[in-house]
Amino acid sequence: MAETKFFSPAEVAKHHTARSVWIIVDGKVYDMTKFLFDHPGGEEYILQYGGQDASKAMRDHTEHNHSEAAFEMLADYYIGELATDEKMDKPSATAQNGKDGMEYTNKEKFIDITKPMLYQVWTKNFKKDYYMQQVHIPRHCPGSAPIFGHPLLEMFTLTPWYVVPMVWLPVVAYHVYMASTYHSPTAIAIMFAIGILNWTFTEYGIHRFLFHVDDILPDNKYALTAHFLMHGIHHYLPMDGMRLVMPPVLFTALSLPVYNSYKVFLPIGVVHAVGAGTYFGYVLYDLMHYYLHHGRPYGAHIREMKTYHLDHHYKQPDAGFGITSKLWDYVFGTVLN
Repeated sequence: MAETKFFSPAEVAKHHTARSVWIIVDGKVYDMTKFLFDHPGGEEYILQYGGQDASKAMRDHTEHNHSEAAFEMLADYYIGELATDEKMDKPSATAQNGKDGMEYTNKEKFIDITKPMLYQVWTKNFKKDYYMQQVHIPRHCPGSAPIFGHPLLEMFTLTPWYVVPMVWLPVVAYHVYMASTYHSPTAIAIMFAIGILNWTFTEYGIHRFLFHVDDILPDNKYALTAHFLMHGIHHYLPMDGMRLVMPPVLFTALSLPVYNSYKVFLPIGVVHAVGAGTYFGYVLYDLMHYYLHHGRPYGAHIREMKTYHLDHHYKQPDAGFGITSKLWDYVFGTVLN
């Protein structure tokens, strides 16, 4: 075991800027520099306590309440102990203190994020209960952890946010143009709005009934591997900026059944107008999803939805399925507690 390092309060206090920010939690020192700009609550919150003791603040329900997962993540940034006479006389163990003050030692890694993750899920024969517990404990990784390990395959899993409007806004424009050959601008606007509303329902349905089928998921490696690839990785590494929006290939596969259902039940002119609104709703959804994770929210609704969505990740993954609004969570009784 490596020798424990001790840091004086004065030494810790020097590290309070974005270049190097340390905090103290329960007498232990953590270097949060690499995590600073991925902190779900914003970098300013960590900087506010940079070089100081953040123990009380991390447990303050009125200021910025943290889940047990947040305390477990601290272990990755542990660098030593705050120097006191008692600790200098008695070497400290490398245990970490949890949300309620209980101690837990560094646990065996669920998945090694430095190695291809999908292969590990496939070969480690996790039991479903253990897998579900672990995959919903968020971790942080600088950059993007490998899924497959092959550069060509990895390329198809990494999607910058700006790809979404680049690929799908032309599709929206095409359908609006085609709709204009059948309907008036007023009629198109009404059907476009209906398409956006329909997307919010589709968004909720995909998130709840495709991505979060935890209760009915079979307990075998085939199902768990598919779950990890589809959505588990997003809960495991929720701040990975390159995997927050859907790759165009994936969304094409998910959207075709919806679009084809329009063609079965609606006249072609209506298909174009409603389809344009649905695709536009998707663009808004994915951009907002990215912003909720990495943006600095402005406006009451965006601030509320950022808190709401991050609570889905860090506190209650079996509820709060709405991203752009809580509408369907209210309708189906899945609003976060």
